[in-house]
Amino acid sequence: MTGGEILLRSLLAEGIKTVFGYPGGAIMPVYDKLYDFQDQIRHILVRHEQGAVHAAQGFARVSGQTGVAIVTSGPGATNAITGLADAMLDSTPLVVISGQVGASLLGSDAFQETDVLGMTLPITKWSYQIRRPEDVAWAVARAFYIARTGRPGPVVLDFAKNAQVATAEFNYKPVRFIRSYLPTPDLDDNKLRQAADLINSAKKPFVVYGQGILLSHAERELTTLLDKAGLPAASTLLGLSALDSTNPHYKGMLGMHGNIGPNIKTNECDVLIAVGMRFDDRVTGTVETYARQAKVIHIDIDKAEIGKIIPVEIGIAADAREALTRLIDLVNPARHDAWEAEFDKCNNDELTLVSQKETQPNSGNIRMGEVVSLVARKAQSKAIVVTDVGQNQMMSARYSTFAQTRSLLSSGGLGTMGFGLPAAVGAKVAAPERSVCFFTGDGGLQMTEQELGTIMQEKLGVKIILLNNNWLGNVRQWQELFFGARYSFTRLANPDFMTLAQAYGIKHRRVEKREDLESAVDEMLSDIAEPYLLEVHVEECDNVFPMIPPGKGVTDIMLNEKDWYKA
Repeated sequence: MTGGEILLRSLLAEGIKTVFGYPGGAIMPVYDKLYDFQDQIRHILVRHEQGAVHAAQGFARVSGQTGVAIVTSGPGATNAITGLADAMLDSTPLVVISGQVGASLLGSDAFQETDVLGMTLPITKWSYQIRRPEDVAWAVARAFYIARTGRPGPVVLDFAKNAQVATAEFNYKPVRFIRSYLPTPDLDDNKLRQAADLINSAKKPFVVYGQGILLSHAERELTTLLDKAGLPAASTLLGLSALDSTNPHYKGMLGMHGNIGPNIKTNECDVLIAVGMRFDDRVTGTVETYARQAKVIHIDIDKAEIGKIIPVEIGIAADAREALTRLIDLVNPARHDAWEAEFDKCNNDELTLVSQKETQPNSGNIRMGEVVSLVARKAQSKAIVVTDVGQNQMMSARYSTFAQTRSLLSSGGLGTMGFGLPAAVGAKVAAPERSVCFFTGDGGLQMTEQELGTIMQEKLGVKIILLNNNWLGNVRQWQELFFGARYSFTRLANPDFMTLAQAYGIKHRRVEKREDLESAVDEMLSDIAEPYLLEVHVEECDNVFPMIPPGKGVTDIMLNEKDWYKA
């Protein structure tokens, strides 16, 4: 059969039933064969190749499977670059198949030829060019194994056109081992025992966890460990929803706009247990003052992350689920009630000094936080929350609540404006039975608003909550606080978003008064299958607090434009 058909049958052999893509000349033989596989593979036609990759990311992060995107050569492949870099930094398993000119034309600057391997090698786990049909099945099997094992990430298969149309025998063999590639390190029992000893002797232990918990499906093990050893815990942005928001050991979110308790207590704990997180600079602040008093235990599947940013007492290169399972057996039953109460005291201060003013204002314009918290309450904490990047992202992370795992999708490491709308498309395709609530700003929505066409064509019930303040809000906040209120090119003249929604056949409503907000949210959530755009005009100069300013440590916390937190 042709290389194009071998590709599709190989995808089916890997259990792939959904792909996101955009056809073009160099990938047309694959699309021609896809015509015959419509009853077995659902193809979501996006409106831009960047949208294809972000949608595949959303699908992967909600489903736990490997996302697949198909694009053409040249501009199709270059448009996918941002999504690949985003997936690499956020450890999202993807296989992206790009068309390429025929092998005989490579290097000739043929029409829509680009050096896909050269561009993608630094931002993927593996990039490979398929030049012969005999290599298609082998490359696909290898690609999926690499993408999903160990620390997950994106893989690119650059598919020369001649290999798509030439024929070979179909013989698919799943890959279970690659020499020199060891995705899951052997667990060091001695280091685990040392870690358990540290935890058992700790007076003020503290667990900080990230997306590694979700990627290794270790939510139950994390909960069990916290319950048994009486450990307080806090999440990175991408780790949100791994613990139920009502878990008594859950103390909130870490980082620049995280909760006061977790940030302050990072510099007071005596043992810091980091699991499946990489000590990103938005979590640590200035590293010179980060947790210097603590003995750090770092569990991560990628040994390159251990000791890279923060010095560790014990580094355990391991799958999070496997490590936590063993650790549960080794730690002693314990309680640290007084220590946990210290977190609660800080977070109660935050509630009074910041959060209630944001989520329950007595007057003035609608606040971003009150919209987010209202949606969370009305959705009973069960929605998949997707964010774009900016103030909407931080407000969504701070004031959403989660009763189910894999319920927060956001661009973390790359901070990609425009990520949210196509990611919400992928999330809804992966979980049509769940509400998908996408929070965005007027700037981020216009980065990829063409994917409204995908929502229209596929009839996807994505709920879009547009927090419209007519600014690039996050940049405006930094300009106000750190650049003398010199608002350089951050004011936006926006289109009529209601007319835009109408053009795409999406039900819509604009809210400008607080008294109309609750009924609008009820209307939006009333039909899980119906797409909806809710535009809320919010306070233009609303800022996200608490905030750890750039160059400061985790205990240097601004409560507003002029006041700092004092414990």
